[in-house]
Amino acid sequence: MSALSSKVCKTLYYHSQRAVRSARGIQWSLTRPALDRPIFVVGCSRAGTTLVYKTLSESKEVGSLQRETHDFWIALHPLAEKNWSTHALDSKDASQRDRDIVSRYFFSHTGMRRIVDKNNQNGLCVSYLHALFPDAHFVYIKRSPGDNIHSLIEGWGKADEFATWSQDLPASVAVEGGRYRRWCFFLADGWREYADKPIEDVCAFQYLSINRAILDAGKQLPVTQWTEIFYEDLLKDPVGGFQRTFEACRLTFTEEIEQHCRRVLSTPYNAFSEIRIDKWRDQRNRSRIERVMPSVAGLAREMGYEV
Repeated sequence: MSALSSKVCKTLYYHSQRAVRSARGIQWSLTRPALDRPIFVVGCSRAGTTLVYKTLSESKEVGSLQRETHDFWIALHPLAEKNWSTHALDSKDASQRDRDIVSRYFFSHTGMRRIVDKNNQNGLCVSYLHALFPDAHFVYIKRSPGDNIHSLIEGWGKADEFATWSQDLPASVAVEGGRYRRWCFFLADGWREYADKPIEDVCAFQYLSINRAILDAGKQLPVTQWTEIFYEDLLKDPVGGFQRTFEACRLTFTEEIEQHCRRVLSTPYNAFSEIRIDKWRDQRNRSRIERVMPSVAGLAREMGYEV
């Protein structure tokens, strides 16, 4: 196919998709149905949430945008409205307007009322999401503090990927003596106190704050709408781990999905290095992580880890 033909095909596809979304939007407006039992994948950044989200997206029983949706969600409640203090939202922030916008958006893009969505900043918004959709199911991915903090530190070196949302942040960021000048991943209450701290302190703070928020919110939800997964269990037995997750979400674990799970670790999603457990112990950030480990040990034990 020539370059011109390829460009024409892409243009036609783009406009056809716009027309489909427009038609679905009109269809949605006739009855204005809310999403039906949406699935929200939550967890700390770099905890394995993309692996779970992409695998759940293999199901034909749910719609998926196949991408992170932080730009969409943040547009509903811009950070400036809370003085850039946090990405967190609670049940008081939920409204019928938000419910309609979200339901229409996902139906227009996927053609389905049951969807799976993933956005790590939504780990600070579980009570808000549950207020919007009381029948929602939450899948919480937990990862051990050593490996998760190590991956967060590495991620802070990729600001073009993980700090695209913070370009207008009205604050000076000089983490690690100025080595990192763009805030990555998400804002949690108290983040300004870490704007000039060592990188390991920042990442320990992020690990602690978002996992604490998720654990606390999860205690308020019906147990039938809450699933917790150890990332390490998925590495040991991806087929068994995902089968239990699909069943908890009331999704059919088909033979095609089983085959996907058997090979999913061979083509990892957005991994920085080899996938293995406790790799932080022989990596360059070990001494940094050992220094901050006491600050997250209590939470890690509550999450189910021995530290």
